[in-house]
Amino acid sequence: MGVAGCGKSTVGAAVARAEHLPLVEGDDFHSAASRAKMAGGVPLTDGDRADWLRVLGEQLAAHGEGVVLTCSALKRAYREQLRAAAPGLRFVFLEIGREDAQKRVSTRGAHFFSAALVDSQFATLESPVGEPLVLAVDALAPLAELQQQVSAWLHAA
Repeated sequence: MGVAGCGKSTVGAAVARAEHLPLVEGDDFHSAASRAKMAGGVPLTDGDRADWLRVLGEQLAAHGEGVVLTCSALKRAYREQLRAAAPGLRFVFLEIGREDAQKRVSTRGAHFFSAALVDSQFATLESPVGEPLVLAVDALAPLAELQQQVSAWLHAA
């Protein structure tokens, strides 16, 4: 979890491969209307995210054997909704600074998310640090290091 550009998809895919778990890409479940808003530089509201979070909760519940889900989960209320759908859910928080996130989002190819929205992501973010079952990592660390850190954390519990 984390703001746009933190590497959720890349790190999620690496962890899913290493752990032999299915990967669910949260962005795939945004409605056409939400995608259009984001492409136009309009931040999503809690109302826009409500159905999306419900569907992601259903995806988590449907994968009782384990799954890696990529999702911004910017607010604690969003994380609580996902935790309710999958008790024991863990979050990996990919911490990144605004400038680095902006650079990454600005250089993405065909992604629908407008770079103009990076500031709104930081404005919405409620850090999960201190919440149970949360691992905070440096999003700028090398991918192999991030995957190993996450895998070690998953197996330590």
